[in-house]
Amino acid sequence: MIIKDIVCSKSLTGFYFDDQLAIKSDAKEDGFTYIGTPKTEKFTAVRQRGEALSIMLILEDGQIAKGDAAAVQYSGTGGRDPLFLSDEAHAFIETHIKPVLVGSDISKFKVLAEEIDQLMIDGKRLHTALRYGITQSLLDAAAKANHLTIPQLIRKEYNIEDENYHHIPIFAQSGDERYANVDKMILKEVDVMPHALINNIKTKLGKRGELLKKYIKWLRDRVLKLRQNPEYSPIFHIDVYGTIGIIFKENTQKMFKYIKQLEKAAYPFKLRIEGPVDANNREDTMKALKALTDMINDHNLTTEIVADEWCNTLEDVKYFGDHKAAHMLQVKTPDLGGVNNIIEALIYCNESGIGAYSGGTCNETNVSAEITTNIAIACNATQVLAKPGMGTDEGIMIVGNEMNRTLALINNR
Repeated sequence: MIIKDIVCSKSLTGFYFDDQLAIKSDAKEDGFTYIGTPKTEKFTAVRQRGEALSIMLILEDGQIAKGDAAAVQYSGTGGRDPLFLSDEAHAFIETHIKPVLVGSDISKFKVLAEEIDQLMIDGKRLHTALRYGITQSLLDAAAKANHLTIPQLIRKEYNIEDENYHHIPIFAQSGDERYANVDKMILKEVDVMPHALINNIKTKLGKRGELLKKYIKWLRDRVLKLRQNPEYSPIFHIDVYGTIGIIFKENTQKMFKYIKQLEKAAYPFKLRIEGPVDANNREDTMKALKALTDMINDHNLTTEIVADEWCNTLEDVKYFGDHKAAHMLQVKTPDLGGVNNIIEALIYCNESGIGAYSGGTCNETNVSAEITTNIAIACNATQVLAKPGMGTDEGIMIVGNEMNRTLALINNR
C-alpha cells in the first residue's frame, strides 16, 4: 500500500502550554491565566493555547490515516525541544517530509517509523512532537493497509506472542480540582486515581506532609462513602513532583517512614507515589528512587514508587529500569518521539518485571490519546493515562471508549 499524499491541518490540544520557568519565578495567577513575562524560548505568554498539527496520510486506495503532533504542557524545559508551533511544523512537513514519505510503501510500520524517528534534516533530528505525530499516522496507515486493528498490527510486527487482549486499567488525573473530580472518578469507577497534582509544599503537601496525609484519608473515606459497588477498589496514585524529597531533605529513612504513614492512611486501598524525589539530574534522581524502592521492598510495604521526571526517553526508561529504580516507570508518550519508542519501552518494562505506565500529558489531542491507547492494549501496559485535558470526564471517555471499541472489534474478528 503506497502513501499517495500528506494533508495537514492545525489543531488545538486538550490543555495549554505553560512557561514553567516563569511560573517558578515571578508569574502571578490571574484567574485561569498568569500575569508575568515569558522566560522560555518562543513563548509569547506565560500560559498560551496548546497547539497541535493533524497529519493525514492519503493512501492509494483512498483510506485516510491520522496522527497528531503534540507536545507536553511544560515544553522547552528539562531538556525538551522548544515550544511546538503548528504553522512552523506544517511548513516543515511540506518542505522536508512529503518528499520522503509520498510514494513509500506503508505495508509495514516498524522500518518506516524508525527511519522517520532517526531522520536528520540540516544535522538535526525532527522535533519530538513531529516524530510523535508522523509515526502515529504511519501506525494507523499500516494497520489500515493490513486490514488489522492497531494492537493486532503491533503484535504481528513486534512478535508479541499473546493471543489475549484485555482492558488496561485507566488512570485519571484531577488537576487542581482534586476534590470535585474525585467524585466523578468514583461515580465512573476509574481503576486508578486521582493524580492530585501535589506540587506545592505550603498549600498541598504541608511542611511535615500533614496536608497530603489528610487528603489521602479523605480520599479513602470518600470512596468508601460514594462507591455503589462494594467491590470497587481503585488504586490511589499520587504525583508529588519531588516535594517529599524536599521536605525531608532527600533522607531515605525519613521519606520511608512518611510513606509508611501514607500507606496506612490509604488502607484498604493500594497506594502509588509518583516522583517522590527530584534531584535535578538523571543519575542522582535514579539513585534516590532506587534507595527508596529498595527500602520499601525490604520492609514488605505494598506502596509502589513511580518514576517520572528524568525518565523521559527510551534510553532513560531502560536506565531507570536496569537499576530497578522504581516499581513502575511512566512512558511519557510525547517525550519519546516516534511511537515505535513507546512500543519498545512498554515491551522492555514487561520483560524486566517492572510496571509499564503508558502516560502522556494533558496537552495532547483525542487522536494521539486514541493511538497510544491502542499501543497500551497491544503491549499489555500496567495502566494507561486518561487524556487529554484536566476535566477528568473527557479523558476517561476518549481513552475508555477507544479501548472498548478496539477490544470489541478484535473479539468480533
